[in-house]
Amino acid sequence: MQVVLYIAITLLTVAGMEFVAWAAHKYLMHGALWIWHEDHHRPHHKDGFFEKNDLFFLVFAIPSAASYIIGLNVDGWFWLTFVGIGISIYGLIYFLIHDVYIHRRFSWFRQLDGKYSRAILRAHGHHHAVTEKDGAESFGLLVVAKKYFGKRSEWADEKTKA
Repeated sequence: MQVVLYIAITLLTVAGMEFVAWAAHKYLMHGALWIWHEDHHRPHHKDGFFEKNDLFFLVFAIPSAASYIIGLNVDGWFWLTFVGIGISIYGLIYFLIHDVYIHRRFSWFRQLDGKYSRAILRAHGHHHAVTEKDGAESFGLLVVAKKYFGKRSEWADEKTKA
C-alpha cells in the first residue's frame, strides 16, 4: 500500500509542478526576477551556451534536493523523498521539452510533429513574441490553451504576432 502512496505522491508532484512553474514564470520570471529571465526573451543578446535564465534550474533544484535530504534523513518524513523525485522528474521533462525540443539547445527530438507538440511550439512562440517583461501570455509548458491547437490565423491578434 505504501508503494501506491509513494507513486501517487510522485505523480501528483509532477502534475503540481506545472502549476508551480506557471506561477513562477508569470509572477517571478516576469516580475522581480526579470533580470535573470530577460536574456531568454532576447536570445540575440546571448553570449555563449548559457543564459542568466539557466539560474532558475538552481531555484527549482533547491526544494528538490531539500526534499531528498529531509526525506532520507528525518524519521517519519520518507514520503518527502517522493516529492523530491517528482520535482526532479518535472525538471527532466522541462529540460527535454523546453531546452531541447523548443529551443533546440541540443539536436534531439527534431522529428516530433504531432498536434500536441505543435501546440506547445505555438504557445511558446506566442509567449516569446513579447520581448518585454509585461504583455506576454502562455506561461505554462505542458498545459497548453486550446487555441494553440488551431491555426495561428485563428488565434493570433495584431498586438502579439509571433
